[in-house]
Amino acid sequence: MTSTGARTDAPSTGTGPRFSSFVALGDSFTEGMSDALPDGSYRGWADLLAARLAARQDGFRYANLAVRGKLIGQIAEEQVDTAAAMGADLVTLVGGLNDVLRPNCDTERVCALLEQSVARLAPSAGTLVLMRSPGRQGPVLERYRPRMEQLFSFIDELAARHGALVVDLYASRTLSDQRLWADDRLHLTAEGHRRVAEAVWQRLGLPAESDWDAPLPPATPPPWTRRRAEDLRFARVHLLPWIGRRLTGRSTGDGRSPKRPSLAPLACEESS
Repeated sequence: MTSTGARTDAPSTGTGPRFSSFVALGDSFTEGMSDALPDGSYRGWADLLAARLAARQDGFRYANLAVRGKLIGQIAEEQVDTAAAMGADLVTLVGGLNDVLRPNCDTERVCALLEQSVARLAPSAGTLVLMRSPGRQGPVLERYRPRMEQLFSFIDELAARHGALVVDLYASRTLSDQRLWADDRLHLTAEGHRRVAEAVWQRLGLPAESDWDAPLPPATPPPWTRRRAEDLRFARVHLLPWIGRRLTGRSTGDGRSPKRPSLAPLACEESS
């Protein structure tokens, strides 16, 4: 599955393939946390990409089925069949990282569910995009690195078997910079999401607008006291609630619906 599924018969600006429809599947990363808008909702890389694609193609339609906290089994059960039925020109699937970051994870099962999802999506998608997710610098990544790399190696195998594209964010040195991660240390900032949108854009064969992996300017490390204060705030505001949810089997996505459940045109303000 390559970009040959994209439409090429309508006028557009620039060069490269054109897409008339886009469906995004996944968890909080694709929902857009923590690229917050003034109304408290989240935008994120998929919305940014959709807006840019819409500017190239009249009648463009977009759905975002991603919901924060979803595990790969939930994505497979709740999103994959819906997305496959839409028959979009472009489909992105990012999932499994929530699973491998849990203490007890059956990585083989995660890979099997991901394989089932890709096999279901690939025949109906003009272009299917998978990702090797970015990783933030720090001890959490080091602890789970073997699982992550096992997952990402399997994603490469899946892409080769099904003709999908892979966007390798894990290899990015800049996206591991702590300054591109929000206070919860789990989600990218607005600038991080902008860079991911540019990375996907370029992987689709569209003309680059910036160097998405350009390093940030050098910065002086904050004082030790400030770092410790930030660590304490992180533990109180984010880490302890996260542990509580794990212990009680709850998720931030419980009861939430996708922000764009239907394949529909973008409103003018969304594509501006």
